[in-house]
Amino acid sequence: MYCSLTFTFRLMKNLVFTFALLCFALVTFAQQEIYDFVVKNEQGKEVALKEYKGKVLLIVNTATKCGFTPQYEAMEKLYEQYKDKGFVILDFPCNQFGEQAPGTLEEIKGFCTLNYNTQFPIFEKIEVNGKNEAPLYTFLKSKKGFEGFTGERAERMDAMLKKKDKDYAQKSDIKWNFTKFLVDKNGKVVARFEPTADMKEVEKAIKALL
Repeated sequence: MYCSLTFTFRLMKNLVFTFALLCFALVTFAQQEIYDFVVKNEQGKEVALKEYKGKVLLIVNTATKCGFTPQYEAMEKLYEQYKDKGFVILDFPCNQFGEQAPGTLEEIKGFCTLNYNTQFPIFEKIEVNGKNEAPLYTFLKSKKGFEGFTGERAERMDAMLKKKDKDYAQKSDIKWNFTKFLVDKNGKVVARFEPTADMKEVEKAIKALL
């Protein structure tokens, strides 16, 4: 009887401790802001996102061999048109979706420059889902979850993902390349655009924040 009570007490104590740690982690994470994060640029040097305070950000996970890769052209046009008004695109290559971002960062940048003359900042290749996902993306997904596909390719993307996971839409993870998070000048994540979203819709949201 004594041993049973002792075991139960220890178990409850461990559960309470674990719960307390979880609550602390959740509260701490909730208090984070995007400017707390540090990422690495194309040279591998750390860049604090606080350097972008006061700017409107479009954060994108990209790939060079994807059906959505031509969006680089529209993105560059947006950057050229609005950069002088405080707009920046942060490009994070990611090879998690169909392995469509192969090669080194130098090769990826060379492709983008040659084919789309991209001038916006490119950062090191990262993962956006799973145990090795970049902390920045853990934060972004916590602020804006998946709300469904829009646009011409919506049904096709929905059907493709349902074959892999019929409950995919209930999860906040990144679904594919060229998912975009829009951040206002105060660091608030105000919108998430799936890759199927019309770039005119993205531009409209950007203009409203400038």
